[in-house]
Amino acid sequence: MKLSVISENLARGLSVVSHAVSSRSTLPVLANVLLKTEDAGLKLTATNLEIGITYWVPGKIDTDGAITVPARLLTEIVGGLPAGERIDLEVRQGDRLHLSCGRFETTLRGIDADEFPAIPAAGERPTTRIAQRVLRRALGEVTFAAASDEARPILTGVLTRFEGDQLTLAAADNYRIAISTIPILDAVEETSVVVPARSYSELARVLADSDDPVDVILAPARNQIMFHADGVDLVSRLIDGQFPNYQQVLPSSHATRVEVDRDDLLKAVRLAAYIASASANIVRLQVAPEGAPVITVGAAADVGDHQGAVDAAVEGDSTSIAFNARYLADVLSNVDADRFAIELQGPLAPGVFRPADGRPYTHVVMPVRTTS
Repeated sequence: MKLSVISENLARGLSVVSHAVSSRSTLPVLANVLLKTEDAGLKLTATNLEIGITYWVPGKIDTDGAITVPARLLTEIVGGLPAGERIDLEVRQGDRLHLSCGRFETTLRGIDADEFPAIPAAGERPTTRIAQRVLRRALGEVTFAAASDEARPILTGVLTRFEGDQLTLAAADNYRIAISTIPILDAVEETSVVVPARSYSELARVLADSDDPVDVILAPARNQIMFHADGVDLVSRLIDGQFPNYQQVLPSSHATRVEVDRDDLLKAVRLAAYIASASANIVRLQVAPEGAPVITVGAAADVGDHQGAVDAAVEGDSTSIAFNARYLADVLSNVDADRFAIELQGPLAPGVFRPADGRPYTHVVMPVRTTS
């Protein structure tokens, strides 16, 4: 293999695929990135066997070939080379990658490309397509609610349900549920899969803030899903199992509705959380009767107490409810909305958070039982 690329293009590609590199695998080749000439350029591929990311770097090819080299080391070296300069890459002695850029030369010992796991290519017809900006926002508003521990593996994933011209994404742990429904560009028959939240977090990194579509390809065996955008592929395994019926726990009514500025409420929650961190992280929302202009956010612990008032529009009954401060801060900081509508049904019922503009997003947070 012998070719030339521009240093910043190679650095950008390595930064994308490096998120799929395995850091704890017993297979040494999974700590490497695969470099292979293809389609008049250099194809970079990395995988941890849960996700695989492929990125195409434009280049000038003299001789075709492939090799794998340590991903972290290559990324650090390329990142330290002058930006905008040409890098010449050549495989020597079968398992050595030689890099030359201006006055700098590096040789890295690699592993044969044949030992690298096969990653599917986006050759099949797309199942559907989604605007990248739309999908990226939905992923950012849902994936954080997935469980982070493996006690219930199904909850570490995001339910992905295609139905007609819509896609519904839902994530849940034992304390909250996030649901977002977005339009898709090509209508499909109803089908559901569960995608690891980690895979979706990496997908959100590579999606552009544009209306250009990303192709979505479901493997016929329903064991993998692939996303193909211009110059990059991401393929993920799917999680087996039945995702919980989250609709059963969605409140069907409310006695109190509060509309509030997102930034103001987030600031009040974060201030109260400083005190709450010394007492199980509990903050209390006190809602005055209908027509009152404020909602109060407070916390109390051995270290002291705190209370803050936030302007709000209140409809319905007065009420008081306690939440884990982290869950409130998560929804307020991750969901793109200027104002939130909060629906409550008393101190022991889940709280429902929605963007006040009415778009189809729902976030449910379970309350915390307190002695008072």
